[in-house]
Amino acid sequence: MKHALLLSTFYLFFLSATLAQTTPASVEKKITENICGCISALDFEKITDKQTAERLFVECFSKETNLLIQLAEEKKIDVTDQVAMRQLGVDVGKNLMKDNCQGFIKLSIAMVKEPENGTLSGTQEGKLKRIDTKDFNYFVLADNSNQEKSFIWLRQFPGSEDFTANAAKFTGKKLKINWQEIEVYIPSAKNYYKIKEVTGIEVL
Repeated sequence: MKHALLLSTFYLFFLSATLAQTTPASVEKKITENICGCISALDFEKITDKQTAERLFVECFSKETNLLIQLAEEKKIDVTDQVAMRQLGVDVGKNLMKDNCQGFIKLSIAMVKEPENGTLSGTQEGKLKRIDTKDFNYFVLADNSNQEKSFIWLRQFPGSEDFTANAAKFTGKKLKINWQEIEVYIPSAKNYYKIKEVTGIEVL
């Protein structure tokens, strides 16, 4: 009887300890599986630049917000602590690597890969504040923090015909500008400078 009671007590202690240890792990495992599934389902043939890769990774990560909050609570992390939450994201990334998630490995390579010709490129969203007309036209966007970003219009780009006749009518509208960084000689400054050239515009 004493042996049975001892075994029962030991079993209950072992079970409670096991549950306490595996509950957070199961949430972490679920997050890892879900993010890996989301990334692995992406069409990698359409991921041709670093910015697209980063955006898609954030989208897959954001879908697990509820589980991430739950995991943070279990790890006693304040969700308003950006440093701790960033580390939590790093830990999830390590889990994806440890689990050999092939989709994540592919996407990670795309996120650090620069264009083959070495040209930097990207996108910028914001409200069109004005169009400066100097030696060339410059689209000036105001971002979410109301900081101005300037992009030069040098050549024809997809959608440029919409701005040829009356570009001013788009003032105040939200735009998404695709750009590439180029180095040009500016005579007034008598030096070379890197500027962002418009390669495409989408009205949002």
